[in-house]
Amino acid sequence: MILFRSVVWALLWGLWAPSLLAKPVHALTVYGEAPKYPAGFGHLDYVNPQAPKGGTFRRSSMEDGAFDHLVPYVDKGTGVAQIQGWLYSPLAYRSQDEPYTVYGLVAQSMELADDHSWIRFYLNPKARFADGTPVTAEDVIYTFNLLRREGSLVYRQRFADVDQVLRESPNQVRFTFKTTADRTLPLDIASLPVLPQHWWQSRNFANGGGFEAPLGNGPYRISAVDNGRSVTFERVKDWWGNDLPINRGQYNFDTLRLEFFGDTDVARQILRAQGYDFNREFSATSYTVGYDGDALRDGRLQREHLAPKAVQGTQGFVFNLQKPQFQDRRVREALSLLWDFDWSNRQMMHGMYLRQRSFFSRSELAASQLPDSEERKLLEPWRGKIPDEVFDRVYEPPHTDASGRIRPQQAQALKLLEAAGWTPRGDQLVNAQGEPLQFTFLSSQKGFERLLLPYKRNLAQIGIGFHIRLIDAAQYANRVRARDYDMIVNGYPVSLSPGRELTNYFGSESADDPGSNNFMALRNPAVDALIDGLVRANDRPTMVRYAHALDRVLQWGFYWIPNYYPPGTSSVWWNRFGRPQTAPLNDVGIDTWWEISPSPLTTAQMRQHTGGRQHAGL
Repeated sequence: MILFRSVVWALLWGLWAPSLLAKPVHALTVYGEAPKYPAGFGHLDYVNPQAPKGGTFRRSSMEDGAFDHLVPYVDKGTGVAQIQGWLYSPLAYRSQDEPYTVYGLVAQSMELADDHSWIRFYLNPKARFADGTPVTAEDVIYTFNLLRREGSLVYRQRFADVDQVLRESPNQVRFTFKTTADRTLPLDIASLPVLPQHWWQSRNFANGGGFEAPLGNGPYRISAVDNGRSVTFERVKDWWGNDLPINRGQYNFDTLRLEFFGDTDVARQILRAQGYDFNREFSATSYTVGYDGDALRDGRLQREHLAPKAVQGTQGFVFNLQKPQFQDRRVREALSLLWDFDWSNRQMMHGMYLRQRSFFSRSELAASQLPDSEERKLLEPWRGKIPDEVFDRVYEPPHTDASGRIRPQQAQALKLLEAAGWTPRGDQLVNAQGEPLQFTFLSSQKGFERLLLPYKRNLAQIGIGFHIRLIDAAQYANRVRARDYDMIVNGYPVSLSPGRELTNYFGSESADDPGSNNFMALRNPAVDALIDGLVRANDRPTMVRYAHALDRVLQWGFYWIPNYYPPGTSSVWWNRFGRPQTAPLNDVGIDTWWEISPSPLTTAQMRQHTGGRQHAGL
């Protein structure tokens, strides 16, 4: 009998031990390190907790062209990114001055099993949707299932290792996992928005819900929609989350308005005419000279590279590896030699940009030195299946003397192309079947041709045909989804704590999925294995080591022609706002600004308001 009781107790302890060992916390980090802000903290370092509420802020959208629905959670068409955070609050807020830490928001606390087999959320009993309905565990479960069933592909990939979601009480929900290896999965789940089941269950979520303003639970509600052109948000003055430390000093404007433009030149001119307040500028020439005038000189118009220490997203000319002419690595390397960044940067971009050399630029994840012994152990099983240079060379993108004459690079490219079976015939390079080497660049961005035309000339000089096809944004989106292109320009976000989302960009399972961002159509078992190892890493040093290895394989595969990035977020705005003295490291931080004046102020006038400081606030 004593033995029987001991066995039963041991079995029960095995089932209950994680629950007994875990405890509710206010914040989660990827590898269990202490968060920057302890329990009971007063406010984030990058806010002004005394920032006044009121006023308006109008900015250009982060999306190109018009939007055809509102919610940004589906792959169809174009939604509105700011819905997340403004209209819908997540279970937990991701801080902008740490690699990846989340602090309870809709969930007032979180409990993660010591073995990472489950996570539990305790919902804030004050959390409400804008119609006064409480946010419940049923809403969390509904949202998760809805996103995984009808939402963007990224949700299906990111949450593939979730086994089940359990309602434990009206304010308590638990997610259990198939594996304990994915260290970012609990934080990814904590970053979920919470949608109202009672509102969405009678709407068509898969098609984006159209233009009807959804019911939210965040600091703003949508007050007006001009289909495809603008969305106006109104601050919820009695928002349930106003007094939480994580929100103190944020969401200060009474009215936020997003303006959508199909033409960047038009957007620029409307800003100069004070049609709106803030524009993120993507053209170096326009940023440098496009806003010249009295307003810029006297300070009413401000121009600055904000968030200069933040990691920048990557951008490059992406090869569609499904196309026969790009399947030989030597061809891709040759074509990468012929885009003269140094000349373009000097002649057309005022020397402003820095050359992209990594898929994790400006971060510790970038492979910038030879692999150490531990990283070699990760790469060695793939020797012979990945480029030899991965083991003994540090990748550097091609550089020129910026004179516009690239004879050495063209000679090197011809040798590579000849080795790949392309030989001169007349003024063309042809393969053994007599087919010419040529390809088309597909774009919807007006003005981008100026970067491509010098490339076209360099290619033509050695017999390669290059065509530029400019189409409208809707047609472009459809063709990209169908992988109906030879080459496009594309960017990838860079996270200091990447996870399963890398499969969406580079994983074999995403190559043919129209909802994925694997625009290279890349299928590489080594890449898949390294992503899996990165996701399963138990500590940050191991994750970084896997990131270095992954970066090397991508770099030496020549799957793209790396472009460039600015020394910060190129921003232009009318000078009527206060900004905290400490800015967030990872973001521009618009949500921490506040209105000082309804009309733009000169530099001298603004100094009077801020006591001579560059930034207002504490």
